[in-house]
Amino acid sequence: MRSLSNPAVAVEKVVRPKVREYFMDRRAEVDVFVARHFTWPGTLLLHRSALGWDILRAPMNVVLSPILVLTRIAAYLCRCAQWRGGADWLASRRILLRTTVARRVEACVVADLLQLSLAEGAAAQSPEALTRAILGAPKFREMIRKRESAADAEALSHRMAGAISEYTATRSAVAEMTTVLCALVVGALVFQALTPGMISMAPGVADAMASTNAITEFPLGQTIGGIWYGFFPTDASPWLITVTMAGLVMIGSVFAAFAGAFADPVQSRLGIHRRRLLRLIDTLEVELTGLGQRPFVAREHFYARLLDLWDAGAGILRIFRN
Repeated sequence: MRSLSNPAVAVEKVVRPKVREYFMDRRAEVDVFVARHFTWPGTLLLHRSALGWDILRAPMNVVLSPILVLTRIAAYLCRCAQWRGGADWLASRRILLRTTVARRVEACVVADLLQLSLAEGAAAQSPEALTRAILGAPKFREMIRKRESAADAEALSHRMAGAISEYTATRSAVAEMTTVLCALVVGALVFQALTPGMISMAPGVADAMASTNAITEFPLGQTIGGIWYGFFPTDASPWLITVTMAGLVMIGSVFAAFAGAFADPVQSRLGIHRRRLLRLIDTLEVELTGLGQRPFVAREHFYARLLDLWDAGAGILRIFRN
């Protein structure tokens, strides 16, 4: 009969059950965590910090999101080809800018949900704060010590911190999708058209601006001008459509910085936040116990890119129709 003095037996019989029990407790706290931070007024407190540099980071993240999707696809292909080093390197690339709201969510997940020690404001001051919190956690100490080397333990902490960062990065994609839904509503109410985004909305807005300008400058007055252009509508010039498109994209990007305040309660009600957090906890448990690979992939970025393609297609179709 094997003794528990054997390190491998000790890990299997004592340490891993404790780790599993810890993660079971964390799963039990998910609903409380969601209710505290992702419903009103919790989400409003989170987004209060968006009043600042996040207004500039949000448009940049919209531009960088396609690059993020390409790196994740490349990482998946490398993993399928059994090139784990390349897959891990690509998956660890932090393409998006870390917003202040995302940092606060990271801190809440680490300190409140995972119950790890994290100094207040540490996540905002240093990207390595999450890694240090994982390495220094008493709950993980035994499993981390069983790693083959210090480099292996550090790589583990980086993967776990990366999973948490990947989780918080989903907020930018969800914010983009929320902006798309708002654009659909505005397009249906104002233009009676399908506008799944700012690009497809731009031709309608540009035409309205061109028509208003033409009526204002009509030689016989605005009343007769309104009648005239009611029968003979004017079309916006390509440069006006381009300028309008750029302006609407910027407005939509700024709106995306605060869109989570509207999206969070809806996602909480639909159970999306709960399922996403449970998926994150599953990833952290698999990584820590070393029982396999289950990387956390932010699927929402792929959904957002599909909506971008729909938006671009609808915008091009409207331009050609005009």
